[in-house]
Amino acid sequence: MAELPAVELLHAHHAHRSRWRNGLGWTRELHAEPSDVDAGWCWRLSIAEIGQPAAFSRFEGIARELMLLSGDGLTLRFDDGETADLQPPHARLRFDGGRALQGEPAGPGVSVLNLMWRPDQVEAALWHRPLVGTMVVFVDRGDCWGAHVIAGQARMTGCDGRPLERGDTVLLRGSGARRRHVLDGGGELLLFRISPLATLAQVTTSEPVAR
Repeated sequence: MAELPAVELLHAHHAHRSRWRNGLGWTRELHAEPSDVDAGWCWRLSIAEIGQPAAFSRFEGIARELMLLSGDGLTLRFDDGETADLQPPHARLRFDGGRALQGEPAGPGVSVLNLMWRPDQVEAALWHRPLVGTMVVFVDRGDCWGAHVIAGQARMTGCDGRPLERGDTVLLRGSGARRRHVLDGGGELLLFRISPLATLAQVTTSEPVAR
């Protein structure tokens, strides 16, 4: 497999829009990271558009985390009786992707950011952070950090000089010694870190540092 870039900018307008696996809704795939152990992906980031009550696609063996991006809210009703309400501005929920559930939007224009990963290959951590000035992200070997702009704009060292606008995402991959990346701007970010299971025992948990 070809080596992936250390810094990769994913523009919002390049996202591929397609039907859900069950055909009941639409999603825009932002990125799918190739797996090192099989022909599929080890993690995937997308935005689901939910215009009416619909059953969600089931993904056996996949962990998921949903975060409300826009709209008046989303109720998740699991077949086992559990109910969760994702309320504005950015409530989120982590759950087993193999569970059957129905999503009920509270009005039109509801969208959610959907992070999915294979827990037998990687672990994922997410943070919702304001960006006011400068934020520093330290990327260790084997890790992949992502920053998705929810509001405002940001500039990232190592990019092409163009600011990241709302809906853009930047991926930061560690392939050697720990590397320091600087984000600067104003707005809101969803930050996430994907760590291979083989390296989790060797690194300490770290969070982005705002300055």
